Amino acid sequence: MFKKTITLALASVLLPCSVAFAGPPAPKAAGIESKDYQWAKMEGEMKAALAVKGVAKKGEEGYEICGACHLPSGAGRPDGTFPQLAGQHTTVLIKQMADIRMGLRDNPTMYPFAKELVDPEELAHVSAYIESLCIPTDHGKYEGADAAAQIAKGKALYEKQCVECHGKNGEGDKAKFYPVIAGQHYKYLLRQMTEIRDGHRRNANPDMVKVIKPYTNDQLVAISAYQASLQMPGAMCKPKGKK
Repeated sequence: MFKKTITLALASVLLPCSVAFAGPPAPKAAGIESKDYQWAKMEGEMKAALAVKGVAKKGEEGYEICGACHLPSGAGRPDGTFPQLAGQHTTVLIKQMADIRMGLRDNPTMYPFAKELVDPEELAHVSAYIESLCIPTDHGKYEGADAAAQIAKGKALYEKQCVECHGKNGEGDKAKFYPVIAGQHYKYLLRQMTEIRDGHRRNANPDMVKVIKPYTNDQLVAISAYQASLQMPGAMCKPKGKK
């Protein structure tokens, strides 16, 4: 197992993240487009992984294959191509990886890497390791000249309809599979909310779809700008040079 993981990790570092390992395409499970869709259904691999007590130390080696795209720090890419993962709830990580592995969330770039986690136990350990990482403070933010106005507009929208699930500081809710959004890249947030609104993210929470379905593109920009400005007390990485 150790040799296999190191080999795959080295391959992921040498290859661009857009280059997938050769193999069969991802499966396709019925998602939100199906009348029988049930969000966060407790079954299969997700249920099995959630039943495991993940150990961060045991997940460090397995995370190496993820680090090529999401970086060893879990910071992802400010341009929004790869999300910031550090500090994310294990429940959210397990759900999203299980959804990708079963074809409920369409992510052809990540699928070849996600499927290399051999079983629910490794999935739980890698998730625990990612959750243990501090959230970087130098993530991608909205950089327009009207940033202050957009953040203020987004704050009003967020506090009206988002705070109940995602929390005052973007801390989410581990028990309910609501993700941490503090420290997430602006461009990634905007892309995901646009895809959820437009029905392109097939493993989306129907309750969230109802909330953001009426939002205009401008409103999504404002909310994303505000969300990208959030910080979780006690979870953020310390500024460089400080102990």
